Amino acid sequence: MFDRIVLAVDGSDEARHAAARGLDLAEAFGAAVDALFVVDESALRLTRSSSERERLRARGQEVLADVEALAAERDRSITTAVVEGAPATAIGEYATENAADAIVVGRQGMTGLGKRLLGGVTERLLRGCDVPVFVVPADDDLTPAEEDYQTVLVPTDGSDPAAAAADYGSAIAGRTGAALHVLNVVDVQAAGGLFSAGGLESEFLERLEARGHEIVDDAVADLDAEQSTLDVTTAVERISSHQGVAPGIREYAEENAVDLVVMGSRGRSTVGRQLLGSAASTVLRTVSVPVLVVSRAP
Repeated sequence: MFDRIVLAVDGSDEARHAAARGLDLAEAFGAAVDALFVVDESALRLTRSSSERERLRARGQEVLADVEALAAERDRSITTAVVEGAPATAIGEYATENAADAIVVGRQGMTGLGKRLLGGVTERLLRGCDVPVFVVPADDDLTPAEEDYQTVLVPTDGSDPAAAAADYGSAIAGRTGAALHVLNVVDVQAAGGLFSAGGLESEFLERLEARGHEIVDDAVADLDAEQSTLDVTTAVERISSHQGVAPGIREYAEENAVDLVVMGSRGRSTVGRQLLGSAASTVLRTVSVPVLVVSRAP
């Protein structure tokens, strides 16, 4: 599932926190780790001498040395690299060229010029990269992954990316001993449109929920046979919101003390409406736990 993980760092506290999370994930799967710093091409264009450019690269080496120290605390060795370019593009290209199975980033951070990120580099990376992206918020409590992931949530709408996310979620739950929750959110607002203001017929709502149960049952049935010993909970929740299914995912995560959300980068709502950038983007901004965003099967 995870043989090589790239930690994209920028010198911010949140990126350092994310790197620590990434090292714990790598430890759980026995994965090799690359730590990557991108010297932003926009910062390079503002330099006036080779010494100024070298200071930018030296800053990258300092940041990577800090990550190496984090790895040493876990008795791990890692590969480090400093590259130049547009950060999101450079991170995605490095991960692809080095056959990475995941990229770990902080939800926010700073570029070489101090600009706050998401939606900046992290969101552009999510939209433009085919490699799964593990996004860690600053307010996430840091403890070893094997102990911390007690509940993993996989929202599903029956789409291919959601099915891929279920594979990743079940693998992480199986490796860390976490309970796995598989959730379908019935988007009443999208299903009924303007008619929902006057109320939808109970039979129609029952059909929506029945379809939701089929989706979660199919997702569980498709899990790898090796994960048959998992503690799996399925749920269908109804929500009526102009923000789509994301509030339902957030509320479920909060009510069930979820430690990690694993979800597809794109999908469809109960009635076929295309989601990301809506659902995953909104969940990323509003939950206080890490989110693994998946666009492809492992």
